[in-house]
Amino acid sequence: MAYEFPLPPEQMPWLNHYGDVEKHIDYPEDTLYQTVAKTSAKFPEKYAYEFMGSWVKYKKFIKDIDHFALCLKKLDVNQGDHVLICMPNCPQAITAFYAINKIGAVAVMIHPLSAKGEVAFFVDNSDCKVAITLDMFYLNFPEITPECKLRNIIVSSMTDALPFVKGFIYKHFLDGKKDPKVDRSKPGIVVWSDLVKSDVSGIQEPVSTMTCYDDAVMLYTGGTTGVSKGAMLSCMNFTSTALGMVELSQVLGEGELMMAVMPIFHGFGLCACVHLPFSIGITCSLVPRFTPDSYSKLIVKMRPAYIAGVPTLYEHMIRSKWLQDADLSCLKGIFCGGDTLPIEAKERMDKFLADHKCETFVREGFGCTECLTATTITPKDEQRPGSTGIPMPNVMYKIVVPDTDERVPYDVDGEICIHAPAVMNGYYKNPEETARALRKHSDGLVWLHTGDIGSMDPDGFIYFKQRMKRMIITSGYNVYPSQVENILNYHPNVESSCVIGVPDELRGSRIRAYIVLKDGVIEDEDTVKMLKAYCKENIAKYAVPREYRFIDALPRTKVSKVDYRALERMAEEELRQSQSE
Repeated sequence: MAYEFPLPPEQMPWLNHYGDVEKHIDYPEDTLYQTVAKTSAKFPEKYAYEFMGSWVKYKKFIKDIDHFALCLKKLDVNQGDHVLICMPNCPQAITAFYAINKIGAVAVMIHPLSAKGEVAFFVDNSDCKVAITLDMFYLNFPEITPECKLRNIIVSSMTDALPFVKGFIYKHFLDGKKDPKVDRSKPGIVVWSDLVKSDVSGIQEPVSTMTCYDDAVMLYTGGTTGVSKGAMLSCMNFTSTALGMVELSQVLGEGELMMAVMPIFHGFGLCACVHLPFSIGITCSLVPRFTPDSYSKLIVKMRPAYIAGVPTLYEHMIRSKWLQDADLSCLKGIFCGGDTLPIEAKERMDKFLADHKCETFVREGFGCTECLTATTITPKDEQRPGSTGIPMPNVMYKIVVPDTDERVPYDVDGEICIHAPAVMNGYYKNPEETARALRKHSDGLVWLHTGDIGSMDPDGFIYFKQRMKRMIITSGYNVYPSQVENILNYHPNVESSCVIGVPDELRGSRIRAYIVLKDGVIEDEDTVKMLKAYCKENIAKYAVPREYRFIDALPRTKVSKVDYRALERMAEEELRQSQSE
């Protein structure tokens, strides 16, 4: 169903009027493939992407996509089928992604480092008939048997995207030496290089009736309950997000190179770092794997105009020896999302950028997989401490009493709800969770209930606080861990922190802080006393942590978010052990 900008502003009291928040844009109703085809026709001689030193023009990129679509048709992939992509940021992945869309099939994106059990779940849950992966990961896939939903596993190698000499060096002298040899005798195994070289002259050109509003991509998310679910996203979700970011950013398109380090199984990486560049004809530098040092070296070497990442990525940049004397004046757009960016960390990064000749600052955004990626961006010329910016064109925000449609006043915390063309179609084969996430309000509009706590100021700036499930109730008071963490992270001796609630018979939960100290700070009782005194001075009494645990590093998820659940599990295990003793 087409998205419609629903009501005039005077009938939408939750709609704010900072800049162009209320501006309506008529987005092209193209599929993902049609978008790239149009860009390739307009800029055939421009480079579409760079990969490990190899550069490919748009005219070659679209030719590869068209050819691989025929290869998939040869394997009997048709409109409506689900095809799983389990790959890092590499040419084969993006070629397959757009070829799948050309056919009218659905691309299911998963983390290439998923364990065997996870891969088996994704394959079964998503009803994929074909999977595409690299040789280094294919042994994690289930065996293809008559009972298995998969018919084929297409196995590629990093060398398939490299010139002969580079491929030879990679395969025989670098990481390729460790890659398992593909057993071609196994049922259903198809080698990428064999497939793309095979004769497709007799294959009929794909003719898809997919519209821009149909299911096109599946991204997995914990959603509102923590259970892994497939969010079904449309081409319009991608188009409106990419072009909305271009419109609100006011800088995207001025430069020529986007560094794509965020993974493509994540909405941030797939849309903001890959599809957005291909939508406007700039070059995407594909980074399949990175370390803080390798990424910093790439920035110096490639001099990108745009980078996007999670907060930890920027923390690594500040510390990297490769950037200490770097000239970062090339950067026009620096975008951060995927996790909370503490105010103190942002101030450090902005100072670092200014000290290195960069004329812009880190611009935050807020979103979730259910709306693909960011739906807010910090404006080009104004930032407010703690804010993730203002809604993009055609995007409406409403802050409500959790699990209701009752709007709360400005500057009051509540559940963040979003109405936008970026909102998903629903969760795959999960109508109950879809109904919980997508709700029709009394205004007649369907809103995405994000399960996130935040607020909105009178000018339309959004302030994300944290997930509702992270809220800790202690002695009847609601405590938001991220607010306590922000205070702790301001302390000159604290590198980072994570706050959780642990069971307490008297209070229900008590506040525990896990803290990473800065280099040289001693982990002793004096440091604990100092932090306690600091918290008592700066935090409401009921929210002051009662326990302080020092830790070498905070656990991270596969997309580098702080894994507070891992700390909760650690605390639960400690409690079980103490009770057994």
